[in-house]
Amino acid sequence: MEYISEENGLLWKPSDEIKQRANLTSYMSWLQQEKGLQLETQAQLWDWSVNRLEDFWASIWQYMQIQASQPYTQVLAQPQMPGAAWFAGARLNYVEQVFRHATAERPALLIRSETAPLREVSWQELQHKVGAIANGLTAMGVGVGDRVVAYVPNSEEAIIAFLACASLGAIWSSCAPDFGTRSVVDRFKQIEPCVLFATDGYRYNGKMLDRRSIVAELRQALPTLRKTILIPSVYEAPDSADAADILLWDELLAYDDTLTCAQVPFNHPLWVLYSSGTTGLPKAIVQSQGGIMLEHVKFLHLQMDLKPEDRFFWFTTTGWMMWNLLVGGLLVGSTILLYDGSPGYPQLGTLWDLVQEAGITVFGTSAGYLTACMKAEITPVQTHQLTRLRALGSTGSPLPPEGFRWVYQAVKQDLWLASISGGTDVCSAFVGGSILLPVYEGEIQTRVLGAKVEAFDELGRSVINEVGELVLTEPLPSMPIYFWNDPQGKRLNDSYFASYPGIWRHGDWIQLTSRGSVIISGRSDSTINRKGIRMGSSEIYRVVEDLPEVVDSLVIGVELSGGAYYMPLFVVLKDSQPLSEELITKIKTRLRNTISPHYVPDAVIAIHEVPRTLSGKKLEVPVKKLFLGLPLDKIVSLDTLSNPHAFDDFIRIAAQFRDTTEATVGS
Repeated sequence: MEYISEENGLLWKPSDEIKQRANLTSYMSWLQQEKGLQLETQAQLWDWSVNRLEDFWASIWQYMQIQASQPYTQVLAQPQMPGAAWFAGARLNYVEQVFRHATAERPALLIRSETAPLREVSWQELQHKVGAIANGLTAMGVGVGDRVVAYVPNSEEAIIAFLACASLGAIWSSCAPDFGTRSVVDRFKQIEPCVLFATDGYRYNGKMLDRRSIVAELRQALPTLRKTILIPSVYEAPDSADAADILLWDELLAYDDTLTCAQVPFNHPLWVLYSSGTTGLPKAIVQSQGGIMLEHVKFLHLQMDLKPEDRFFWFTTTGWMMWNLLVGGLLVGSTILLYDGSPGYPQLGTLWDLVQEAGITVFGTSAGYLTACMKAEITPVQTHQLTRLRALGSTGSPLPPEGFRWVYQAVKQDLWLASISGGTDVCSAFVGGSILLPVYEGEIQTRVLGAKVEAFDELGRSVINEVGELVLTEPLPSMPIYFWNDPQGKRLNDSYFASYPGIWRHGDWIQLTSRGSVIISGRSDSTINRKGIRMGSSEIYRVVEDLPEVVDSLVIGVELSGGAYYMPLFVVLKDSQPLSEELITKIKTRLRNTISPHYVPDAVIAIHEVPRTLSGKKLEVPVKKLFLGLPLDKIVSLDTLSNPHAFDDFIRIAAQFRDTTEATVGS
C-alpha cells in the first residue's frame, strides 16, 4: 500500500501486490475463464454488472458457490420495481451458507464486552449451540414463517438465536436493550411474535442497566407471545423461571444439538428491520433469505475484500442494520468480533484497543466515531500496534475530507479506507469501497456492483459532476419483498417509488464524479433551500466542524409566511465554552469564503448536544418541525434517540423563535 499526500486529494492507492491478491481480481479472472469476459477495471466490471443484471447475479451465485437443494429456473422473472422476482424455483437456507465454511483452523466468533475478556467461539461450538436452540424452538412449536424477536445486546446469544431462527425458516427481528419499552413495542407488536429472547440487563459506559422490568412490560404488551427465553447477562441466573411462559437460555441449550436447515424459497422472509421511527410508527421492512444472502456475499467478499482468514469487526448494536451485515461475515467464512459496550468507555480509544487486542484486519465504525477521535486528537499510530489492520470502513453519515486525512495521518498510512453509504432499506450499501481503486479525500470510491445508482436532477435526468437525487434504476435482490401489514404495497410504493414511478428514490443527495467516485452530501429531505439554491447540510458541517472550537453542529432551514426563510446554525462547543461574537464572526466568514455567501446562517446558537438516532444520524427534520410549531411528541419518538435530552435546548429556542416570528428574520 502507498500513502500519498498531494494537493489533488489523493491519499492512497493499492500496490500491485494488493491488486493481485484482491478478491475482485480473482473474480474478474474467473469471469474471463468461465464466461469469456475481458473485464480489467472496476469501471468496466460495474458497467457490465448493471447492464447485464441477470448474468451478473447468476455469476455471483456460481462464483460464491451458493448451496441450494433445488436450483433456480430463472434469475429475474419480473425486473420491475417494486415487485422484482429473483431466482424463482430455488430452495435454500441462509444458515447452510454459513456453516459450509466451518473449520477447526480459526474461530467463528470473537466475543468481548466492557467487563469480560476476549474469548473465542469455534465453528463447531457455534453449530452445536445453534442446533440446540433451534430444536428447543421447534419443541415450542416454532416453524416456517413464525416470528421470533429478540431484545438483546451484541452477544454470542444474539448470533446463536438468529441462526437458529433462520435455520427453521422462522422470521427474526431484534432491538438493542438501549431501546425503551414504547420503541420496542412499536416495532415488535406489528409482526405478532410468538417467542421473545430477552436479556435481564446490560453494561454500558461502566454502568449496569437493569432491563427486567422492561422485559415484563414487553411480555404484557405482546399478547401473541407463547414463550420468553431469558438470557442472564448481568444478574445471576435463577434456578428456575418464575413464570410458566418463561424459559432460561440454558434450558434450550440442553436440547439435542443436531442442526437441520429448512429449505425455503429464495424470496422467503429472513428478518424484519425497521426504519428509524423518529417521525411515526417505524416501517417494518421485510427482506428475504436469498436476497440478503446473495447481496451480503457480493458486498462483503467483493466490495469489502473479506477473506476467510480475516477478522472482521464493525462497531454496532443489534438495533442497527450494521449488526446484520456484520453477521454476514460468516457467509464468507470470516471470523467476526462482537463487542458489547460503549465505544467511549473507559476512554475514546477503546475500539482501537480492541482492534489491537483481537488482531482485527477489517474494522468498521461510524463516521461520527472517527471524527470524535479526530477532535479529541487521538493518534492510534503512536499508541497502538495495528499491524494486522488492513482496511477501515466508515458509514452512518458522510465522513468529511479532514476525517479522511486524519485516518492516514493518525491511524495508519498503509491502510485502505472504505467509506460506504446505503441503508436499512436494503441492509447493504449502494456505494462503497473497491480495493482496486485509489482513495481521494471526501469521496466514496465507487458505485457497488449490481447497484445501478444514478443522480437525477430536478427534471429527472441522469447527471454527472452535479448534485442530484440518489436513485436506483434497476432492482437489487435485497430490496424489501414487502412491508409488514402493507398488503396492497401502498406504504412501500410511497416510501421509494412515488417520486419516480418504477425507480427507487433513496432520499440522499449524491454527486457522481467523472472519475467514478461518489460524494454524499446529506439527506434530501433535510435540504437547505435558500433563495432557490439547494444545498446539502453535510457541506456546512464539514466546514464548521473543522474549526477546533466546534465539536458538533446542526443546521436547518425554516420556510416562513410571506416567502421568508430562516436558517439557524446550532453548534456544540469544545469544553462547553461560551459562544463569543468573535467565534460567530469566524464561523460566518469561514462559510462565506470556503463555500458561498448563501451558506452563511441567519443565526449561530450554542447548544449542549445535537440530537441523534441510536445509529448516530443527526435529527434535522424533527428540529425543523419544532420550529414550525409541531409538538415534540408528534414529531419524534424519544425512545429511538441516543440522547433524548438533547431536545431540551431546541424546545426552548423554538418557543422563543415562534414568539418573535413577526420580526424580520432571514430571507
